[in-house]
Amino acid sequence: MSAHASPSLPPGSVVSALRAAGCVFAEDEAELILSTARTPGEAAAMVERRAAGLPLEHVLGWAAFRGLRIAVGPGVFVPRRRTEFLVERAAGLLPPRPVVVDLCCGSGALGVALVAGLDAFELHAADIEPAAVRCARRNVVPAGGSVHEGDLFDALPAGLRGRVDVLLANVPYVPTGEVGLLPAEARAHEPLVALDGGADGLDVLRRVTADAPRWLAPGGHLLFETVERQVPDALDAVARSGLTASVARSDEHAATVVIGARPV
Repeated sequence: MSAHASPSLPPGSVVSALRAAGCVFAEDEAELILSTARTPGEAAAMVERRAAGLPLEHVLGWAAFRGLRIAVGPGVFVPRRRTEFLVERAAGLLPPRPVVVDLCCGSGALGVALVAGLDAFELHAADIEPAAVRCARRNVVPAGGSVHEGDLFDALPAGLRGRVDVLLANVPYVPTGEVGLLPAEARAHEPLVALDGGADGLDVLRRVTADAPRWLAPGGHLLFETVERQVPDALDAVARSGLTASVARSDEHAATVVIGARPV
């Protein structure tokens, strides 16, 4: 029985409940909940969880990302729509039959979206958070990739050294002192390890840039997201590693991406 067909849970009541809970896009969220729920009871439970403050994507069990439905779950970082710009930039750098690594992968959304539609590729994703690794396997393995658990490059198979064409590293970049300023949904329901980037927000990034040249193939690229005020220090970290640094910006996505290229 479809949730739409249930006289006991009319869309108007769902919208009202969500609006009363402070959901700004109550109509859109109600439509997503009602189209995802398999029964009226499941829809009612989803509305209750959303009203209690759970991220909509955790309530639905999926997030929309570059036209895909990416499975997400409790304790897993929700892919942000602005990060679609990072994948867009990476897509323009892919050679034929690329070797792609999604580091700090969370749900695995970036790597999966990047190889979507490709006939031949090698995809690896890695995260230190066990819940993220479990979630990523639901997305990455059906897409033809592998998922590894561990701390940054330590998680990757040694055979990838010097072979990675595109390294996506959506590292945490929020300064420790600003984590408390994040929206409650992120603070309460996403892992701190996916948010906290250390004193100036660049601790994890510096570790990635320091080791990236050993893993990139000649002509390979590292891409990561940052905020505008961190750009000078991020570019410096990339340049210190021996990679050629550049920055790309998107007003449409309100996104800033730093790119490091290994010389051919």
